[in-house]
Amino acid sequence: MPYIENRLVHDADSHLMEMSDCLNPYFEKSLLGRFLEHPNLGVRVGNRLAMEEAQKRQEDEIFRAAAGENIMLRKNYDAQGAFLKNDRPTAIDHIGVASQLVFTTFCLGNFGFDQSGDMDLCYGAATAHNRMMTDFCSVDKRLLATAYIPLEDFERAQRTTRAAIEMGAKALMIPSRCPQNHSPSHIGLFPVWAMAQEAGLPVLFHVGGEEKVDFTYKVNGLPAVPDFHGGDANFTSITYLPISTSVQQTLAALIIDGVFDKFPRLKWGAIELGASWLPGWLRNLDSAAHAFVKNEERLRKLSDKPSEIARRQLRVTPYPHEDSGWIIQNSHEEMCLFSTDYPHVEGGRNPLKRFGESLKGVSDSAQKAFYADNFINMMGSGLAPELRYPPQTPRGVI
Repeated sequence: MPYIENRLVHDADSHLMEMSDCLNPYFEKSLLGRFLEHPNLGVRVGNRLAMEEAQKRQEDEIFRAAAGENIMLRKNYDAQGAFLKNDRPTAIDHIGVASQLVFTTFCLGNFGFDQSGDMDLCYGAATAHNRMMTDFCSVDKRLLATAYIPLEDFERAQRTTRAAIEMGAKALMIPSRCPQNHSPSHIGLFPVWAMAQEAGLPVLFHVGGEEKVDFTYKVNGLPAVPDFHGGDANFTSITYLPISTSVQQTLAALIIDGVFDKFPRLKWGAIELGASWLPGWLRNLDSAAHAFVKNEERLRKLSDKPSEIARRQLRVTPYPHEDSGWIIQNSHEEMCLFSTDYPHVEGGRNPLKRFGESLKGVSDSAQKAFYADNFINMMGSGLAPELRYPPQTPRGVI
């Protein structure tokens, strides 16, 4: 019996739990040595011993036999299909979703290479990531691979985008933090957006690609606050709050500088970046446009109010602990998506229940949009037609 029954649900956020050598087979041989010796890899992948122990558990027949009944209880490396690609289709069956966007875990952020001066490693790591992801997801068409595209170099970004599309990526992921030397709205990136629009693939942001909080805020003279995961204090209430700051700024630049209008069929997604910020951000966009429209020709050229442009092309994933009903009621029912964050701890053990409780006050059409229709709209050609409304889950079921 699957976790989700009698309802059409698409999952906008799930993850691969990478092994420490995950990229090695996919890296260009001329760059692999530099990659493995780079100091940034000190934060690359977590506890190697924990990985080895998880591998042993995944080889145990009794442990594997209980995977289905524990599908939302086991987390990280203990979860079914967390790193063994041939197990992931069965995990999807047990979860009960019609499709699943798949992101990496430790490779999110590209090891900080985007902010380094080594563009060979920056784009080499991205290409290895994309090869690995498309390979992992190749075992089942319900697994939708995301490809990472650094925005630092215009020509390399174009080549990486073209290669990712040819590999079979179903979505393109970009960092939400600003590139070092130009805006994400720069005209030099127009070919990237054009290729994505032509291919019918969305451009996504994901937590991990944002500007991090200044850790000086930790220096408060008080006892250290434990990390949410139990390790170093890198995920606390203070570091959580600015997670969406970078994506808000980047999206504002893309809308106000006319990128959304220039590529009106291109969809964008802010994944695992929360959504409580969305209603106020939409109002702030319109407030900024109203305040500066007389002084800025770019604002007068927009096709609509910035909030309406965002409504047309942007989709976001609330966290399970957020009040998704309030977010939808104070923004637009076209904008929010369901996600499990499988197999991460942050997704919780029962996201369906938590989302369902917060959605009790919204319409049936808004719930149907949240669980499926908005995702289908965002994914475009990245989601095979036969996966959109599978026969066993009629379109009317919410």
